Amino acid sequence: MLTSTKGVGFTPGAPTGHSAAGPTVTPTVYIVDDDPGARDSVQALVVTMGYRVASYGSAEDFLADYQLDQPGCLITDNRMQGMSGLELQQELRNRGSSLPVIVITAYADTPLTVEAMRKGAITLLDKPCREQQLWESIREALGLDRRLREARQAQVDRAGRFESLTEAERQVMELMIEGDPNKVIANKLEVSVRTVEARRHNVFLKTGTESLAELVRLYMDYRRDLDEA
Repeated sequence: MLTSTKGVGFTPGAPTGHSAAGPTVTPTVYIVDDDPGARDSVQALVVTMGYRVASYGSAEDFLADYQLDQPGCLITDNRMQGMSGLELQQELRNRGSSLPVIVITAYADTPLTVEAMRKGAITLLDKPCREQQLWESIREALGLDRRLREARQAQVDRAGRFESLTEAERQVMELMIEGDPNKVIANKLEVSVRTVEARRHNVFLKTGTESLAELVRLYMDYRRDLDEA
Protein backbone atom coordinates (compact mmCIF):
# COMPACT_ATOMS: atom_id res chain seq x y z
CA MET A 1 0.00 0.00 0.00
CA LEU A 2 2.88 2.37 -0.82
CA THR A 3 1.92 5.79 -2.04
CA SER A 4 3.70 8.84 -3.38
CA THR A 5 1.96 12.19 -3.01
CA LYS A 6 2.85 15.86 -3.12
CA GLY A 7 3.58 17.39 0.26
CA VAL A 8 1.00 19.55 2.01
CA GLY A 9 1.32 21.76 5.07
CA PHE A 10 5.09 21.87 5.75
CA THR A 11 7.27 24.92 5.46
CA PRO A 12 10.20 24.72 3.00
CA GLY A 13 13.73 23.97 4.05
CA ALA A 14 13.48 20.51 5.55
CA PRO A 15 16.89 18.92 5.96
CA THR A 16 17.57 15.81 3.93
CA GLY A 17 18.74 12.49 5.31
CA HIS A 18 19.36 8.94 4.28
CA SER A 19 18.04 5.67 5.58
CA ALA A 20 20.03 3.85 8.25
CA ALA A 21 19.09 0.61 6.56
CA GLY A 22 20.59 -2.76 7.25
CA PRO A 23 22.52 -4.60 4.58
CA THR A 24 19.47 -6.07 2.88
CA VAL A 25 16.25 -4.40 4.11
CA THR A 26 15.41 -0.72 3.85
CA PRO A 27 13.50 0.72 6.82
CA THR A 28 10.02 2.07 6.21
CA VAL A 29 8.34 5.00 7.93
CA TYR A 30 4.71 3.98 8.44
CA ILE A 31 2.08 6.70 8.74
CA VAL A 32 -1.38 6.01 10.15
CA ASP A 33 -3.91 8.86 10.20
CA ASP A 34 -7.54 9.03 9.10
CA ASP A 35 -7.08 12.68 8.07
CA PRO A 36 -5.83 12.59 4.44
CA GLY A 37 -4.37 16.11 4.59
CA ALA A 38 -2.39 15.43 7.75
CA ARG A 39 -1.28 12.06 6.40
CA ASP A 40 -0.04 13.61 3.15
CA SER A 41 1.81 16.34 5.05
CA VAL A 42 3.75 13.85 7.15
CA GLN A 43 4.44 11.74 4.10
CA ALA A 44 5.83 14.74 2.24
CA LEU A 45 8.39 15.32 4.98
CA VAL A 46 9.41 11.67 5.06
CA VAL A 47 9.95 11.73 1.30
CA THR A 48 12.29 14.72 1.60
CA MET A 49 14.27 12.77 4.22
CA GLY A 50 14.93 10.05 1.68
CA TYR A 51 13.11 7.24 3.47
CA ARG A 52 10.71 4.64 2.18
CA VAL A 53 7.16 5.47 3.27
CA ALA A 54 3.84 3.66 3.53
CA SER A 55 0.66 5.42 4.63
CA TYR A 56 -2.68 4.10 5.85
CA GLY A 57 -6.06 5.62 6.66
CA SER A 58 -6.68 3.36 9.64
CA ALA A 59 -4.89 1.25 12.20
CA GLU A 60 -6.74 -1.79 10.92
CA ASP A 61 -5.40 -1.30 7.38
CA PHE A 62 -1.88 -0.94 8.73
CA LEU A 63 -2.08 -4.09 10.86
CA ALA A 64 -3.39 -6.08 7.90
CA ASP A 65 -0.32 -5.08 5.88
CA TYR A 66 2.54 -4.85 8.38
CA GLN A 67 5.11 -7.65 8.65
CA LEU A 68 6.79 -7.98 12.05
CA ASP A 69 10.26 -8.41 10.57
CA GLN A 70 10.08 -5.14 8.60
CA PRO A 71 12.36 -2.45 10.07
CA GLY A 72 11.27 1.15 10.43
CA CYS A 73 9.06 3.23 12.70
CA LEU A 74 5.40 4.19 13.03
CA ILE A 75 3.86 7.67 13.14
CA THR A 76 0.24 7.48 14.23
CA ASP A 77 -2.53 9.86 15.14
CA ASN A 78 -4.28 8.93 18.36
CA ARG A 79 -7.91 9.87 17.75
CA MET A 80 -9.11 7.93 14.71
CA GLN A 81 -12.24 6.12 13.67
CA GLY A 82 -11.95 2.52 14.73
CA MET A 83 -8.79 1.60 16.61
CA SER A 84 -7.01 4.53 18.29
CA GLY A 85 -3.29 5.17 18.16
CA LEU A 86 -2.80 3.91 21.72
CA GLU A 87 -4.81 0.78 20.94
CA LEU A 88 -2.62 0.28 17.87
CA GLN A 89 0.48 0.55 20.07
CA GLN A 90 -0.88 -2.09 22.40
CA GLU A 91 -1.80 -4.42 19.56
CA LEU A 92 1.72 -4.19 18.15
CA ARG A 93 3.13 -5.13 21.56
CA ASN A 94 0.67 -8.01 21.81
CA ARG A 95 2.05 -9.29 18.51
CA GLY A 96 5.62 -9.09 19.76
CA SER A 97 6.61 -6.02 17.77
CA SER A 98 9.17 -3.52 19.06
CA LEU A 99 8.51 -1.06 16.23
CA PRO A 100 9.21 2.44 17.64
CA VAL A 101 6.07 4.59 17.72
CA ILE A 102 5.60 8.35 17.46
CA VAL A 103 2.12 9.48 18.54
CA ILE A 104 0.69 12.72 17.14
CA THR A 105 -2.45 14.20 18.62
CA ALA A 106 -4.36 17.47 18.75
CA TYR A 107 -5.70 16.50 22.19
CA ALA A 108 -2.57 15.95 24.26
CA ASP A 109 -2.87 15.91 28.04
CA THR A 110 -0.85 14.42 30.86
CA PRO A 111 -2.77 11.12 31.20
CA LEU A 112 -2.55 10.54 27.44
CA THR A 113 1.18 11.28 27.42
CA VAL A 114 1.80 8.93 30.34
CA GLU A 115 -0.24 6.17 28.73
CA ALA A 116 1.53 6.57 25.37
CA MET A 117 4.95 6.38 27.01
CA ARG A 118 3.90 3.43 29.15
CA LYS A 119 2.91 1.56 26.01
CA GLY A 120 6.32 2.28 24.48
CA ALA A 121 5.98 5.46 22.42
CA ILE A 122 9.27 7.28 22.04
CA THR A 123 7.48 10.64 22.04
CA LEU A 124 4.07 12.30 21.80
CA LEU A 125 3.83 15.38 19.58
CA ASP A 126 1.16 18.07 19.40
CA LYS A 127 -0.77 18.20 16.14
CA PRO A 128 0.12 20.09 14.04
CA CYS A 129 3.77 19.56 15.00
CA ARG A 130 6.83 21.49 13.92
CA GLU A 131 8.68 20.07 10.95
CA GLN A 132 12.04 19.98 12.73
CA GLN A 133 10.50 18.32 15.78
CA LEU A 134 9.00 15.54 13.66
CA TRP A 135 12.22 15.21 11.67
CA GLU A 136 14.25 14.66 14.85
CA SER A 137 11.70 12.20 16.23
CA ILE A 138 11.81 10.11 13.04
CA ARG A 139 15.60 10.00 13.11
CA GLU A 140 15.51 8.98 16.78
CA ALA A 141 12.91 6.28 16.13
CA LEU A 142 14.80 4.75 13.20
CA GLY A 143 18.03 4.79 15.17
CA LEU A 144 16.32 3.03 18.07
CA ASP A 145 14.84 0.42 15.73
CA ARG A 146 18.26 -0.26 14.22
CA ARG A 147 19.87 -0.67 17.66
CA LEU A 148 17.12 -2.98 18.87
CA ARG A 149 17.45 -5.18 15.79
CA GLU A 150 21.23 -5.29 16.07
CA ALA A 151 20.92 -6.30 19.73
CA ARG A 152 18.46 -9.07 18.88
CA GLN A 153 20.73 -10.32 16.11
CA ALA A 154 23.66 -10.35 18.53
CA GLN A 155 21.58 -12.45 20.93
CA VAL A 156 20.74 -14.92 18.16
CA ASP A 157 24.41 -15.11 17.22
CA ARG A 158 25.53 -15.75 20.81
CA ALA A 159 22.89 -18.43 21.29
CA GLY A 160 23.92 -20.15 18.07
CA ARG A 161 27.54 -20.30 19.14
CA PHE A 162 26.89 -21.90 22.51
CA GLU A 163 24.15 -24.20 21.27
CA SER A 164 26.60 -25.60 18.73
CA LEU A 165 28.68 -27.10 21.55
CA THR A 166 28.29 -30.77 22.38
CA GLU A 167 27.44 -31.73 25.94
CA ALA A 168 31.03 -32.86 26.48
CA GLU A 169 32.39 -29.57 25.15
CA ARG A 170 29.98 -27.63 27.33
CA GLN A 171 31.21 -29.50 30.42
CA VAL A 172 34.79 -28.57 29.61
CA MET A 173 33.79 -24.96 28.92
CA GLU A 174 32.03 -24.59 32.26
CA LEU A 175 35.09 -25.85 34.11
CA MET A 176 37.32 -23.58 32.03
CA ILE A 177 35.18 -20.63 33.06
CA GLU A 178 35.50 -21.68 36.70
CA GLY A 179 39.26 -21.38 36.23
CA ASP A 180 40.25 -25.05 36.35
CA PRO A 181 43.42 -26.00 34.45
CA ASN A 182 43.36 -28.85 31.94
CA LYS A 183 44.66 -31.48 34.37
CA VAL A 184 42.01 -30.65 36.95
CA ILE A 185 39.30 -30.74 34.29
CA ALA A 186 40.58 -34.11 33.08
CA ASN A 187 40.41 -35.52 36.60
CA LYS A 188 36.94 -34.17 37.23
CA LEU A 189 35.56 -35.53 33.98
CA GLU A 190 37.63 -38.71 34.12
CA VAL A 191 39.08 -38.22 30.65
CA SER A 192 42.60 -37.70 29.35
CA VAL A 193 44.29 -34.32 29.22
CA ARG A 194 44.51 -34.69 25.45
CA THR A 195 40.74 -35.10 25.28
CA VAL A 196 40.31 -31.96 27.36
CA GLU A 197 42.67 -30.08 25.06
CA ALA A 198 40.71 -31.19 21.99
CA ARG A 199 37.39 -30.14 23.53
CA ARG A 200 38.89 -26.86 24.71
CA HIS A 201 40.04 -26.19 21.15
CA ASN A 202 36.52 -26.87 19.87
CA VAL A 203 35.03 -24.52 22.46
CA PHE A 204 37.18 -21.65 21.24
CA LEU A 205 36.55 -22.55 17.61
CA LYS A 206 32.77 -22.83 17.86
CA THR A 207 32.31 -19.74 20.04
CA GLY A 208 34.63 -17.67 17.88
CA THR A 209 36.75 -16.61 20.85
CA GLU A 210 40.52 -16.55 21.13
CA SER A 211 41.10 -16.26 24.87
CA LEU A 212 39.53 -17.38 28.11
CA ALA A 213 38.74 -13.78 29.01
CA GLU A 214 36.88 -13.30 25.73
CA LEU A 215 35.02 -16.57 26.25
CA VAL A 216 33.97 -15.55 29.75
CA ARG A 217 32.65 -12.18 28.53
CA LEU A 218 30.68 -13.83 25.74
CA TYR A 219 29.26 -16.46 28.08
CA MET A 220 28.18 -13.81 30.61
CA ASP A 221 26.35 -11.96 27.83
CA TYR A 222 24.72 -15.23 26.77
CA ARG A 223 23.57 -15.98 30.31
CA ARG A 224 22.16 -12.46 30.61
CA ASP A 225 20.24 -13.02 27.37
CA LEU A 226 18.69 -16.17 28.85
CA ASP A 227 17.79 -14.40 32.11
CA GLU A 228 16.08 -11.58 30.22
CA ALA A 229 14.16 -13.85 27.86
